Amino acid sequence: MRKLRGILEGVWGGVITHKLRSFLTMLGIVIGVGAVIILMGVGKGTTESVVSSLSNLGANTLFISPGFTQSTGGVRAAFGSASTLTLEDAEAISTDVSNLEAVAPSSSTTVQAIAGDENVRATVLGVTPSYQQVYNVQMSEGNFISADDYSSDAQIAVIGSTIATDLFPGTDPFGQQIRAGNYILTVTGVMQTSGQSIAGSTDSDIITPLSTLQLLGGQQLTADGDHVVRSIGVEATSVKDTTQVTNDITTLLLQRHNISNPASADFTITSVEALISSVSSVSGELTLLLGAIAAISLLVGGIGVMNIMLVSVLERTREIGIRKALGAQESDIWLQFLIESAFLTFSGGIIGVGIGLGGAYMFNRLKIFTTIVTPSVVILAVSVSIGIGLFFGFYPAWNASRLDPIKALRSE
Repeated sequence: MRKLRGILEGVWGGVITHKLRSFLTMLGIVIGVGAVIILMGVGKGTTESVVSSLSNLGANTLFISPGFTQSTGGVRAAFGSASTLTLEDAEAISTDVSNLEAVAPSSSTTVQAIAGDENVRATVLGVTPSYQQVYNVQMSEGNFISADDYSSDAQIAVIGSTIATDLFPGTDPFGQQIRAGNYILTVTGVMQTSGQSIAGSTDSDIITPLSTLQLLGGQQLTADGDHVVRSIGVEATSVKDTTQVTNDITTLLLQRHNISNPASADFTITSVEALISSVSSVSGELTLLLGAIAAISLLVGGIGVMNIMLVSVLERTREIGIRKALGAQESDIWLQFLIESAFLTFSGGIIGVGIGLGGAYMFNRLKIFTTIVTPSVVILAVSVSIGIGLFFGFYPAWNASRLDPIKALRSE
């Protein structure tokens, strides 16, 4: 115990005697640990935010989107760029497929929206009343589009929170009018903020009945006269029915589109469950990549620790010689320098944790990123910092312990 106390006193003396050098030694570790915590926190927070947004839609929700189309030259158009889904497809799905709660086709066009002196480029989204149920749209004021609005081609608008702020700053938008292109829409509702996610956002949208959008000239037609839609949202009765519903919809659309080979389908069906799984997998890999990038600074910091410790051994050669002459063992010298290296990196790790947690808090506070820092990340970062101290401090410590005491005493 007395020997260990002496070693620890020697470690503390070495750190305190060269305060600036000790700080510079820790700096690389501080930056590395702080970066690891912040970047992995951002990755974790982003994943949780997207998954939470998707989960709000319900695991029994399916999305049908346009797929590939074959050109006359045999070259496929880009995925999602085709106009292969129609309102008539949605009506057929609603009629012919069982175990469905709702079917919500939608289409869109981009216009310059004007209200008073304010104007903004916005997407006008044409939907059916079931859109609210399928996409879990929440209202902060007024009502969503009703069946009567849809059947009467009402020129009304339900607007997103961003549109409300941009077009009606400081005033209540309810009952106000918006000029969308060459048409006037009356605001009858404002949606709650939904935020951006892989499922999309309605914050910057102007929603109107799909029947109204067709009259406003924003509706594309197929060669057969069918009404093209951008996508079709489907809510199955339960999660266990999603596979059967997917198969039934696939069979129906293949028949309607006269496609015999399923591999040539000009549409794609994606479930929320599959999206969550995909997002979690990709985000997990991205988080590890961000952590690996940040860990490079830890590696650089470790090299800095080795460099400084070698300099420290060189400067303290005479001290080492005196200690050996007074009976210190090689293991005592080796242990002192190794502990000193680990102490510096551990201290840097603790400071880095503080900086990382502070940075994560500021990102959340300023709403720059959503960050979630888990205890496992903090423990891992500190453990790695100590490991770096032991790994990169081993050679300098071994070098110090192997010094010849006679040559060391002659050192100036």
